[in-house]
Amino acid sequence: METTEERLRTLIDGITPPDEGAMEEARKRQAQLAKPPGSLGRLEELSVRLAGITGKVQNSLADKVLLVFAADNGVVEEGVSSAPQSVTAVQTVQLTRGKTGASSIAAALGCRVTVCDVGVNADLDAFGAVLDRKIAYGTKNIVQGPAMSRDEAIRAILTGADLAMDTAEQGADVLGVGEMGIGNTTTSAAVLSVLTGTPICSVTGRGGGITDAAYQKKIAVIEEAIAHNRPDPLDPVDVLAKVGGLDLAAMTGAFLGAAKARVPAVMDGFISVVAALCAVRLCPEAAAFLIPSHASAEIGYNVALNALGQKPLFDLGMRLGEGSGCPIAMMMLDAACAAMNGMATFSEARIDDGYLDPIRAGDAFTVKGGSR
Repeated sequence: METTEERLRTLIDGITPPDEGAMEEARKRQAQLAKPPGSLGRLEELSVRLAGITGKVQNSLADKVLLVFAADNGVVEEGVSSAPQSVTAVQTVQLTRGKTGASSIAAALGCRVTVCDVGVNADLDAFGAVLDRKIAYGTKNIVQGPAMSRDEAIRAILTGADLAMDTAEQGADVLGVGEMGIGNTTTSAAVLSVLTGTPICSVTGRGGGITDAAYQKKIAVIEEAIAHNRPDPLDPVDVLAKVGGLDLAAMTGAFLGAAKARVPAVMDGFISVVAALCAVRLCPEAAAFLIPSHASAEIGYNVALNALGQKPLFDLGMRLGEGSGCPIAMMMLDAACAAMNGMATFSEARIDDGYLDPIRAGDAFTVKGGSR
């Protein structure tokens, strides 16, 4: 029987790079579509990336699923959050009822939501819509010691990976990865600071909103936690176990599971992007399967996304979390697929595209006003 460490290694080893052949075919089709080269901007880029992920030039993302991982964080004992810990349990249940920001947006945009309890500090058995995958009743206070054991961190990673792979096997074409957990901007900032070597003050924001005094305390708490636990920046599992959270670990696993299943995984805001960075540090090949959504207002977001070499698809000033940006990004993926699948080629439209030769040759040529 495999140990958890061995299972994690098997998962990572099973993730393969994107299909370069499919990507090249997608680029060729984009060049044949009846439009000026590059005129659909990042939608063209997304269609090529999707080809690499799925191995198909033409894709349809009919079955959209947002995976939300819920867990509590012991560090809230330090007064780093304006909301009480009890909000985690309440909102975890509300997510299943379509009554939160993320779940209401998802419902309107045709995206299913699956909510998974990996560490809520309450029993949610009475709420059958919440998947019970609880590793522990929240993490420990990272100021006083590690958030969890290494084995618990790996179990959470594997839980997220299994849910992502199972959801894909059941037909999901695209996955979003979100969270619910009071205190998780603190743990995310701690993990990000360690992984990137960025000063704590440059990655720590105000989360759901805190006073100036509480904000300064939040920075001091993260400094103390890192100094006390001394996580190894070269070992993402060690970092997650010592200063992270069960939600972060499960989300990390979900990104790895999506990559293993070869389905696109949409990142949400700050916490989701930090989890994605953990996944890529564990398995660089997973980076090709990550799709950004919105620019988060949290100051550490750009640090994390830059470390992944990506840029957001849109900026609406959002900072809710929960996976709220994922369904919106999925609409953009739909647009990329629609253009790739539905547009006529120059040949089909009976247009002589010779006038574009100077552009294709790289000569100075301006298409004014986007006209052909």
